[in-house]
Amino acid sequence: MITAKLTSDVALAAIKDLSDSGAHLIRHDEFSALTGVRPADWARFAENWEVLRRDPYMADGGTYRYRRYGQFELDMETGDLTQLPHGPYRQEADVNKLHGGVDRVYEPLTEAFVGDPVLRDVLVGLAEIFTGVDGTKKWNIKVTPIRTTATKDEAGEPTPEGRHKDGVTFITSLMIGRRNVTGGQSTVYADDGDPLVTTTLREPGDILLGDDRRTLHEVTAVHPEDDGEPGRRDVLIMAYTAR
Repeated sequence: MITAKLTSDVALAAIKDLSDSGAHLIRHDEFSALTGVRPADWARFAENWEVLRRDPYMADGGTYRYRRYGQFELDMETGDLTQLPHGPYRQEADVNKLHGGVDRVYEPLTEAFVGDPVLRDVLVGLAEIFTGVDGTKKWNIKVTPIRTTATKDEAGEPTPEGRHKDGVTFITSLMIGRRNVTGGQSTVYADDGDPLVTTTLREPGDILLGDDRRTLHEVTAVHPEDDGEPGRRDVLIMAYTAR
């Protein structure tokens, strides 16, 4: 059985905010302490973003997004984290107006990514928070590492579909790294449009959590800080659905 971390102030604050408003921000130092991930671990894990593949499904014609994709199931009773067979990523058109209704087949997660202990530490740490909100014991987790690039000729759009939901139970955005970019401000909104949390994720381990059933989210475009070289914004999107 997974050892609960729900007595920590960080986890309790996250559970309270997600239960009340549906959104919560955890800064990198607190999230690193919660999950036991050290700076050297974040740096090693970030190397996986160098082998992402360009997203061929960009309906806006953009060439700025790179990604891979995989799914897991997590049993909170036994602690078993199981990678599921690789398959297409799909969102329906009523959830994603830009890319919905299409089976998007992405390259699978690499063995190095799946085998890195950071992944399990992060997935389990978040699941314990979400289980603390609604009591769910089994989770389906969609895992998508994404790199958004920016050049002087093409801004990067982390959420080209605009303000949206993902059709899951909880949605998260974990900062892995930024280089030579400005912008990328994240906002979680209540269903009535009222902003709940607005922040710019900057340090590895900064993470924004949202109850996708009750909120929407979007991220502003990123631009190169120095036009002489491309910029990039690397995040890990983890979508939890109660089973």
